[in-house]
Amino acid sequence: MRPNRFYNVIKIGPVMVGTYNNGRGQIRHTAACTAPGCGFSTDHRDRSAAELSARTHRCAA
Repeated sequence: MRPNRFYNVIKIGPVMVGTYNNGRGQIRHTAACTAPGCGFSTDHRDRSAAELSARTHRCAA
């Protein structure tokens, strides 16, 4: 199995949003916080939903 390869990556505050192909051939979008100790990450079918979750994330760390 191939590891995830992220493309079309942008950074919104401390959150990075990237696109990848999952093992079933579907295009998925993820948002993950890069702050130490935060642990926030979400997976979405729509790029706009991933960007919205990145914009509304309030880091507790």
